[in-house]
Amino acid sequence: MSQSGPREVEHEITVSAPAADVYRLIAEVENWPRLFPPSIYVDHVERTGTEEVIRIWATANGEAKNWTSRRVLDPERLRIGFRQEVTAPPVADMGGTWIVEPLSASTSRLRLLHDYRAVDDDPEKLKWIDEAVDRNSRSELAGLKDNLEFVAASQELTFSFEDTVEIAGSAKDVYDFINEAGLWSERLPHVATVRLTEDVPGLQTLEMDTRAKDGSVHTTKSYRVCLPHEKIAYKQTTLPALMSLHTGYWTFRETAAGVAASSQHTVVIRPENITAVLGPEAGVADARAYVQAALSTNSRATLGHAKDYAEARR
Repeated sequence: MSQSGPREVEHEITVSAPAADVYRLIAEVENWPRLFPPSIYVDHVERTGTEEVIRIWATANGEAKNWTSRRVLDPERLRIGFRQEVTAPPVADMGGTWIVEPLSASTSRLRLLHDYRAVDDDPEKLKWIDEAVDRNSRSELAGLKDNLEFVAASQELTFSFEDTVEIAGSAKDVYDFINEAGLWSERLPHVATVRLTEDVPGLQTLEMDTRAKDGSVHTTKSYRVCLPHEKIAYKQTTLPALMSLHTGYWTFRETAAGVAASSQHTVVIRPENITAVLGPEAGVADARAYVQAALSTNSRATLGHAKDYAEARR
């Protein structure tokens, strides 16, 4: 029997953070991949006053999806309304509201309302959406709660850095080298094996075994959003022991001499694993230095090979 009218559901959670902080974090969509487990990458399409259009790439039931949403921001009432403009099947229509309610000076209730319909009002498709919305809503709210409280307690664990290489070649050739990660085991000495899938053009799943300086091999998995020939954003979902979060992006900016290719990383250290990995005397500063050195070494090596590749094609 088909579903008549939209499905309406609500999820909520209590957060040990002021309501204004909760609202601000949700409003700053560029931080979503750092805050909400399903989110891979978010960018702005347009902004006008309190209205904006954003593109979101996220996982749903283990599949990577992307869609476009229009949002209406109401900072006075601590509400954000949203409606998907371009949906991904099996969703025919999706919208809702974030509502932040202060419970005290230091705690708040966060409510997430959804309304949606399935393509052709198909009951099986609706069931798929029910499961995805429920799973993602619980994950998003739990992730937001954890990250709000985590950020308030220990900002020193989160840090970002960037490496840039000047290349006398074209942005397209450099982009192609990074985009064609399926060939990295042949092109990059520190990559042992690669498993790359791209069922939807520009949306990749990358599993990779990389060799560290000490000879050990580490397996990672990332979702990548590829925007020719300007940017490749990613979120790592299988992480080494020292990291609880790793997001980043590759950018390719044309210059008078060629292209400035950059690799940016944002990392959150997992403090409970520091001494097990680095020894009993190690602290947060040691872990930050270790992680940055490891990631920067691999990034600069990859950019170096991309430089050779692009400059050979001038």
